[in-house]
Amino acid sequence: MNNAFMFPGQGSQYVGMAKSLYDNPEIKKLFDKTTEIINDNIADIMFEGPNDRLTESKNTQVAILLHSYSVYSIISKTIKPTIVCGHSLGEYSALVASNVISFEDAVSLVRKRGELMSLAGEKAKGSMAAVIGMKANDIESIIDDINGVVIANYNGPLQTVISGEDEAVDNAIKVLNEKGARRVLKLNVSGAFHSQLMNYAYEEFSEFIEKFTFSNASMDIILNVTGCIETDGEKIKELLKKQIVSPVKWTDTMNVLIDANMDKFYEIGPKKALSGMIKRLTDKKIIGLDTMEHINMEVNNA
Repeated sequence: MNNAFMFPGQGSQYVGMAKSLYDNPEIKKLFDKTTEIINDNIADIMFEGPNDRLTESKNTQVAILLHSYSVYSIISKTIKPTIVCGHSLGEYSALVASNVISFEDAVSLVRKRGELMSLAGEKAKGSMAAVIGMKANDIESIIDDINGVVIANYNGPLQTVISGEDEAVDNAIKVLNEKGARRVLKLNVSGAFHSQLMNYAYEEFSEFIEKFTFSNASMDIILNVTGCIETDGEKIKELLKKQIVSPVKWTDTMNVLIDANMDKFYEIGPKKALSGMIKRLTDKKIIGLDTMEHINMEVNNA
């Protein structure tokens, strides 16, 4: 059985996330380790919020990694992945699952990443918007004429995210609506992620990540920057630096998964955003594993 494990990124968090997993002693240890590393009570942040506290990038990124890896720790005892991938932040969960980095190192990395991305957003103000119902190449040709805006996420054939300077994004929203986009939605984010406005975060993070050891992947992993399978640890480290300022090639990632002839697609972590993206491209079984109830159902069916 060929199984794809997909790990979600920022935006999938919610107050109460992972609470159903916490009674498991192994998972509680992961929470305790995380609290020690970030010097803040991660269980309190995830279970009690409030939402404003949870959605701070430094907390959100740690929370989603912890939730996703907690689910992975339980489900992988019964169901093994053939190939792994993660959307933006989710790439770190995939790296832990494929033994490129340790869980503890991933917590330290995403905590720093979240802090730096927020700082970059303060230093260079920007915004993002989701464009629904228009092909990516049409969006590219339209925004080519608008300075200061780029594509941040290729999420599917008709779902793309743009990112850049506030005025440029607002201008692009207006033009894209006029040119026939079905919907263009401004996103509630703290900066222009995956654009050159994240250069401060890229430079600082590139220095920080050098303290960490990256091993070769123990299974195939698809990277955001290339949309291709990579296994070399040092190459993965370099791509992880670039990821902060580069577009997420999720459409390419999904195509690689489909071409690899997976039998099942599992979304490992909070909510079902990635499941919604890939269900438009395949009729294979897609399973979202968020809560203990979801995990037990899948284990019993295995």
